[in-house]
Amino acid sequence: MTAAEKYVAGAYLVVFVVVLAYVLIIATKLARLEREVAELTELARERRVQEPERKAVALG
Repeated sequence: MTAAEKYVAGAYLVVFVVVLAYVLIIATKLARLEREVAELTELARERRVQEPERKAVALG
């Protein structure tokens, strides 16, 4: 393996590691957002059950 081939292999390895790190970061953010959306959905359902129906009132 020549020096040029080693540099090319090293460059591909660096790019692969960077892309993998990016994908892992995005995956963790997506999982956190999904948890937050589920929590907000549950809070909205609880609030809807606890509060009585409200009438729409025209303003102005």
